[in-house]
Amino acid sequence: MEAPHDPIPATTLKITVNSPEQMGELGRRLAKLLRPGDLVMLTGELGAGKTTLTRGLGEGLGVRGAVTSPTFVIARVHPSLGDGPPLVHVDAYRLGGGLDEMEDLDLDVSLPESVIVVEWGDGKVEELSDDRLRVLIHRAVGDTTDEVREVTLSGVGARWAEADLTLLAA
Repeated sequence: MEAPHDPIPATTLKITVNSPEQMGELGRRLAKLLRPGDLVMLTGELGAGKTTLTRGLGEGLGVRGAVTSPTFVIARVHPSLGDGPPLVHVDAYRLGGGLDEMEDLDLDVSLPESVIVVEWGDGKVEELSDDRLRVLIHRAVGDTTDEVREVTLSGVGARWAEADLTLLAA
């Protein structure tokens, strides 16, 4: 579901993921499409697989350090081990305000040369970029043993209008 001020997505893809391993693989495939300046917003309830997807992104981008949930530190920077962009992984769950409250993180400064992934970023970081990829992860409500997830990727803006998200459905 789109935030009220979001433009219409340029492109959308729905994928069924059947295991944490497949979620990580989706992240590795997505990393191949990402480039410096990309903003990825992850939405899904606790335990949906946001950090697992980001861990796969980190592997695919070839960054240093274990990608874990930054819930208590708010943000972690994972420098590239090669010539790719660094990964900035943000957890905005505990941040109540919008971009004003996130200004101390200097995400706008990091964005041009990094890939920024924000968990729980809806309504908080849209102002960072007109171009962003929204990833919505749904799982069966009430059934915590079911690992099946429905992942909806929605590219917003000119950057994502030219991206071929169907490459992720492999």
